[in-house]
Amino acid sequence: MEKLRIAIIQMDIAFGHVKANRRHADQLIREAAAKGTDLVVLPELWTTAYDLTRIHDLADDSGEQTKEQMSQLASSLNINILAGSVAYKQDGKVYNTTLLFDRNGNQTASYSKLHLFRLMEEEQYLHAGTAEGQIQIEGVPCATIICYDLRFPELTRKLALAGAKILFVPAEWPHPRLHHWRTLQVARAIENQMFVVSCNRVGRAGDTEFFGHSMVVDPWGEVLFEAGEEEGIFHVKIDLDLVDSVRKRIPIFEDRRTDMY
Repeated sequence: MEKLRIAIIQMDIAFGHVKANRRHADQLIREAAAKGTDLVVLPELWTTAYDLTRIHDLADDSGEQTKEQMSQLASSLNINILAGSVAYKQDGKVYNTTLLFDRNGNQTASYSKLHLFRLMEEEQYLHAGTAEGQIQIEGVPCATIICYDLRFPELTRKLALAGAKILFVPAEWPHPRLHHWRTLQVARAIENQMFVVSCNRVGRAGDTEFFGHSMVVDPWGEVLFEAGEEEGIFHVKIDLDLVDSVRKRIPIFEDRRTDMY
């Protein structure tokens, strides 16, 4: 695959209203697929938002509801779905987990957020994952992280060294840290010579306002697309050949001093 058509679903999320959020996501995914896409991307915790005090009760047990819904949509619409992340209950613990589905409706990967965000008390209610988010989409090596993981360059570098050409970032990133959001994505793209595709939510949860600004950044660090602060479905096509071209032109991976760091 030389080009990948991506539909970013920048949605508002009703606080703690799982059924309403599932219905809303279903509608938006169908709208995205109707306009033609290879991959749909959802934001972080799109079924619950950050309703952490009730997260244990709201969490999807073994991800079964999410798997059923996303599998049916992926197969019937003939698309891949990176299902943002959901509160995923396993063995009595709740994780912030991304699930990936292929065009046949098969779940092909999962990733649980490694770094828990203390400013939103995530660590008090959720458990951290234990494995990196290496994934494949249409045969293309990719990777996913979640929101706060973006602040840890070691993780993204490890994923890039494993071959990832696209880094996906489902998020609930709020005001007032828009400058950080933009800058970190451009930095991760430049230093790893990869595409960065983010999907951030919009709307409010209590006193917290989420600004959207979902982005696509190319391996040169050029911003190919940036959304505003309104809900919407945004279609972007990326040229995957650019990754190899940039990595050949400036061979940073070959020039690393692994004897020093």
